[in-house]
Amino acid sequence: MKRWTIAVVALLLAAPAGAQGVEDATIVSLSADLAAGRTSSVKAVRAYLKRIAAYDRRGPRLNSIIALNPHALAEARTMDAERRAGRLRGPLHGIPILLKDNIEAAGMPTTAGSLALARNDPDRDSPVAAALKAKGAIILGKTNLSEWANFRSERSLSGWSAVGGLTRNPYALDRTTCGSSSGSGAAVAAGFAPAAIGSETNGSIICPSSMTGLVGLKPSIGLVPRTHIVPISHSQDTAGPMAHSVRDVATLLSVLIASDPGDPATAGALAHAKDYAAALDPAAVR
Repeated sequence: MKRWTIAVVALLLAAPAGAQGVEDATIVSLSADLAAGRTSSVKAVRAYLKRIAAYDRRGPRLNSIIALNPHALAEARTMDAERRAGRLRGPLHGIPILLKDNIEAAGMPTTAGSLALARNDPDRDSPVAAALKAKGAIILGKTNLSEWANFRSERSLSGWSAVGGLTRNPYALDRTTCGSSSGSGAAVAAGFAPAAIGSETNGSIICPSSMTGLVGLKPSIGLVPRTHIVPISHSQDTAGPMAHSVRDVATLLSVLIASDPGDPATAGALAHAKDYAAALDPAAVR
């Protein structure tokens, strides 16, 4: 088998033809480009889909994406039309976001990486997906993960699922992506979306973020609703953001905080809701 070397890094940093500019985009930078008319949500979605086709499905085959949203381009057109009309839903308006494939989103199966759930399509949004959409996000697709979020065997392989195969680290294909949110980490690092939502019981956001050069946050339990997310531990599970910058993660956290009747742990969540990105103090770290 051909051994991929450091040359892969250069390959991943260069966009395929027609997809220039998205590989290093953040939520902040893409939002600015959309606001200034330098790009559109349709162009961004098409560019990300080209990168996914070139590097996830072919080339180095990162195996970071399990499913793509068949309505992503149509949703992007809607977001562009609303922007032209001066109607912005929120800080994620027209921004493509990826979801770990244990988080339900209408129009795509939620498999947790298992063949047992390969056709599990309840056609509903989890509160996490609904919150993202309410603020204008386009759910681009679902990311690979350790099957059943690595809760299937004491000898299970991190980053592997029967549905998606083994997720590969875009910086070094023979190195681990670590943690069950492996697909979310690899996909954002490879420039398939500016950010993704992972989930963590114990290290599943933090570890893949570390291994792929991202910022990852496991929110305090009770801030983010867990309804319609395949569970492991009611005392530890939570979804959380993974992105290129602290500001992007803070933006996503602010969007995700909600009180959900289906998740009693979130009863007091709204007491902690605020714009965390606006509260960032650049001088706090010297």
